[in-house]
Amino acid sequence: MIEITTETDIIKLDSFLKWSGAVSMGSEAKFFIQNGDIIVNGDICTQRGKKLKKGDIIEFNGETYKLV
Repeated sequence: MIEITTETDIIKLDSFLKWSGAVSMGSEAKFFIQNGDIIVNGDICTQRGKKLKKGDIIEFNGETYKLV
């Protein structure tokens, strides 16, 4: 599990994917989210603006990320 630290208490899912390095561009994040490729806390998430908070678990492309 890869732990990702942010400077804010809340971050949007698309921004998180860019911040963590999982994707390199926002358009990639949008594509993968809309395609249902992102799992947040065990559920498929198709909301780009989904607000993540510390402790959330994000799964994508065989990697697991934890927001700390």
